[in-house]
Amino acid sequence: MDTVGTDRHDEREQYAPHGPYEPHDEEHDDLLSELLKPLRLTGVFDSRWHVRAPWAIEGDAERSCAVLHYVVEGDCWITADGETPVALHAGDLVVFPTGTAHRLSDRPERQGVPLKAVLPERQPGTSGEIVIGGSGPESRLLCAGLHYDASAATGLYGSLPWALVLDGAQVDREPLLRDTLRLLADPDRPVRPGDRLITLRAFEMALVLALRPLLRELAGNAASLPLLRHPGITRAVVMMATRFAEPWTIDSLAREVGMSRSAFTAAFRDLVGESPARYLAARRMQEACRLLTETSLPQSAVPARVGYQSAVGFHLAFRKWFGVPPGEHRAGAVRAA
Repeated sequence: MDTVGTDRHDEREQYAPHGPYEPHDEEHDDLLSELLKPLRLTGVFDSRWHVRAPWAIEGDAERSCAVLHYVVEGDCWITADGETPVALHAGDLVVFPTGTAHRLSDRPERQGVPLKAVLPERQPGTSGEIVIGGSGPESRLLCAGLHYDASAATGLYGSLPWALVLDGAQVDREPLLRDTLRLLADPDRPVRPGDRLITLRAFEMALVLALRPLLRELAGNAASLPLLRHPGITRAVVMMATRFAEPWTIDSLAREVGMSRSAFTAAFRDLVGESPARYLAARRMQEACRLLTETSLPQSAVPARVGYQSAVGFHLAFRKWFGVPPGEHRAGAVRAA
């Protein structure tokens, strides 16, 4: 696996005086689950590219959107400001977890045209096509913008490297991923009723299948996931991810991992990208949203299930987070279904 990106946390070696932390298998799985939390997609724009050199296309940064490129045939390069160019070949897959602006081209030094100039409309639920008829080598790609709910994204997810690459051999070791990508890339894919939802879930599955082996390798590489340099903060993240219904406070979390409140808060914000209070609130709100939209659990039972002792406190927190009260959120989900 190639993990592309710079380590922004070299100065934090003081967090690991005894070397990188090696979590148990259960903690690996819990961390991976947290990283995959945002990946319930809300919409997809996909496009098929048939290009001949010379060519280069500049993609803007995408908000609340992962970007995926699968090389069906030929070769290309990906480049981004301040990063080392990366060559891609047939069968390779690259994922930009947070939609970092980047260029796709036949040569790394070539300047490109903006994506919006060749695909001006990229609304979720639609598809597009790019054809560039040069005289040089030919490449074909499947590209997609994968929109997810911004309220579900955590600071931990946002700290992932700018680009993650699975080479063709790694893709082949994931047969379901490989076959899904090939079907999605097929220009003659038949159009049938319900295809929009099927396409959305197929890309969602492809994204999770791609990130799973990538994140497992990242979890064993403290240089790529600096969080793992600090066993106390790693443990706190896992506790909040799996035991969010408990009445945690910042003080009790700090005590649980053997740190002072001030040291815990500073290290957590530095390594995770947000305060422990916000991280815990996000996890609780994610679960509350799931219970309200995907289950028939009475609304009155939701606060206790997500760590709130007061129904009023939960109502206020939910409204602040989502902009609507819990009952209205549930009703809107029922209407949408």
